[in-house]
Amino acid sequence: MRKINVAILGATGLVGQRFVKILSNHPFFEIKVLTASERSVGKKYKEAAHWLLGGSPPEQVSDMVVQETRLESLKDVDLVFSSLPSEVAVEIEPKLAEEGFKVVSTTSAFRMDPLVPMIIPEVNPDHLSLIEKQQEEKRWKGFLVTKSNCTTMPLVIPLKPLLDSFGLKKVVVVSLQALSGAGYPGVQSLDIIDNVIPFIKGEEEKLQTETNKILGEPGKPLNIPISASVNRVPTIDGHMLHVFVELEKDADVEEVKKVMREFKPLPQRMGLPSAPDPVIQVREEEDRPQTRLDRDYKDGMGVVVGRVRKCSVLTVKFVSLTHNTVRGAAGGSILVAELLREMRLL
Repeated sequence: MRKINVAILGATGLVGQRFVKILSNHPFFEIKVLTASERSVGKKYKEAAHWLLGGSPPEQVSDMVVQETRLESLKDVDLVFSSLPSEVAVEIEPKLAEEGFKVVSTTSAFRMDPLVPMIIPEVNPDHLSLIEKQQEEKRWKGFLVTKSNCTTMPLVIPLKPLLDSFGLKKVVVVSLQALSGAGYPGVQSLDIIDNVIPFIKGEEEKLQTETNKILGEPGKPLNIPISASVNRVPTIDGHMLHVFVELEKDADVEEVKKVMREFKPLPQRMGLPSAPDPVIQVREEEDRPQTRLDRDYKDGMGVVVGRVRKCSVLTVKFVSLTHNTVRGAAGGSILVAELLREMRLL
C-alpha cells in the first residue's frame, strides 16, 4: 500500500523533532517535506535542527534540505502536520486548507473555531463530521483539524469513561506541567531551578474551554463547571494533573477504576498503529504515577492514572499523567491522522 506523503511545518522545533522521530518509520506516512524558519531554510536537517531527543536525527531525514513554509514547497504532499507558532499558523493554515491541503495542527490558533474539530481520537472521533460543514462554509477544498492542548489530554481521556458511565457535574484540576511544554529554549534556568511557577499564560482558560468542547457533541460544547490552576515545575517531560470530580451518579472507587481500565474506544478497536491499548493504565501503588517512571507508558502515548480515592468535597479524586510532547503534541496528532486515514478522509 502506498504511503501518504507528509510535510512537517516547524520541523526543527521540539515538537517538530518529535514528529520527525515518530514518522521516520511509520507504516502509513512518509516524510517528504520539512519546513522551518528563514534561518534554517536551505540547510540540511541535521545542520538546521538543534537535536534534543538523544542521539542524532533519523538517517532518512538527516540530509533532507529544509524548505520555506509556503505553498510551492508542498506540491507533492498529501497531508500537512503543523507545529508552527500560533502567530504564524493563524496566517498559513487557512491558506493551506483553502488550497486543498489536509492539515493536522498542534497549534492553538483555531482550536476554538466552532467549525474546526479538536480531536482526541479516543474521546470524540464523531467530531470529524464537522469537516464537511467546515468545507462548505469556509469554501475550503482541504480541511483543518487540530489536537487539544497538551494539558487537556490527560484530563479529558480519563474523564470520558466517567462521563459515559456516571455523568459529570463539576471538575477541579491542578496541573504540574513540564518544561518541554514551553518549547526550546523555554523557561530560563534561574526562573525554574529550585522553583515552581504558579502561572502559565492562557493554560487555565484552555483547560476549561477545550474540555467542554471535546466532551460535547459536534458543534455543541458541554457546560460543565471546570476550575483549573496551573503550575510550571522543573521536570523535563510529562504533565501531571490532580483531578477532583463531582459525578452525577455516585460511584465508589472500585467502580471508577473499573470503567477506566475497561475503556476501549474506537482507535484501540481499530488497531491503529499509534493507539495505546489500554489507553489508560490504572496503578494501585499509593505513590504512582510518578513523572520520571510513568511518562513513557506505551511509548509516551498512554495515560497513567493513580491515587484514585474518594473525595470528601466532591465525589472522587485521582492523579493523571501523560507525556506532553508525545501524546500531548506530535504523537497525538499522528494518531489523529491515522484515524483520518482509517475513516477514508485522507
